[in-house]
Amino acid sequence: MAIIRTTEEVHPAVPNSSGTVTVPIFCWREFFCGWGAAFVNITVTYPIYKMIFRQMLHGVKLTQAFGQLRGEGMTFLYRGLFPPLAQKTISLSLMFGVYDSTRRPLVEYCHVNRYIAKAVAGIAAGTVEAMLMPFERIQTLLADANYHQKYRNTHHAFKIIILENGLKELYRGFVPILWRNGPSNAMFFVLREEASSRLPKRVSIVSQGTQEFLAGACIGAFISTVFYPLNVLKVTMQCRVGGPYVNMWTAMQQVYISRDRKLRNVYKGVSMNASRAFLSWGIMNTAYEQLKKVVY
Repeated sequence: MAIIRTTEEVHPAVPNSSGTVTVPIFCWREFFCGWGAAFVNITVTYPIYKMIFRQMLHGVKLTQAFGQLRGEGMTFLYRGLFPPLAQKTISLSLMFGVYDSTRRPLVEYCHVNRYIAKAVAGIAAGTVEAMLMPFERIQTLLADANYHQKYRNTHHAFKIIILENGLKELYRGFVPILWRNGPSNAMFFVLREEASSRLPKRVSIVSQGTQEFLAGACIGAFISTVFYPLNVLKVTMQCRVGGPYVNMWTAMQQVYISRDRKLRNVYKGVSMNASRAFLSWGIMNTAYEQLKKVVY
């Protein structure tokens, strides 16, 4: 089987009945590589996420967040791991798979400008990912110390919330997630593919892997910083169970007022978040590229 190599992606070529070579629209390999990259990343970075979460929720310093986790002990350190593991592996699988399956037809068959195609495909992938937000919702509750006694585990949390508040409760905070996912995905893919095409190809496996890590890390840290306030809003909205639903604008006002009307207080935890994103997206980008070399 021949291989078509472009400046952006590598896909197996398939001859059709007329003898010409076409590239299939749906490629399972992209879904698999995204899934594997997320699995590696989540298992490594989950404890860091919990410290950032506490900073987002309580507006405390890093040392205080670390002290909270240390006081709770190892028993609770990986509490809530399953929801992000389930959500992120499926989410990254959809992110890379849906993006690829949307971008290529737009470019190859509709002849859309490649940057517009990347932006549209990124937003489409982000919107599909948002359907998985119940996992993110449960992860938020399990990471909050206020709910340690109420929810024993992921299954128990899903059961209690649905019984007491209905399915709608699982989608509290949906709007900030939509605003975060689509634009951030579009930005990520545009920057990632520009870096991939413009950076030199390294001969050494180690140097190439290091370059892939740094490219993904820098892009991820930058994007996570840009969209950090939306994550603060999402956490604030999702840490409530029951009661009236507030819109994003009202939640934004509440956060601003509760943080002494200082914008810098809204960004508490941003440095740790950027550090986690640097490590997380570096690992993810490297794992994704290595998996691509295996499956293609």
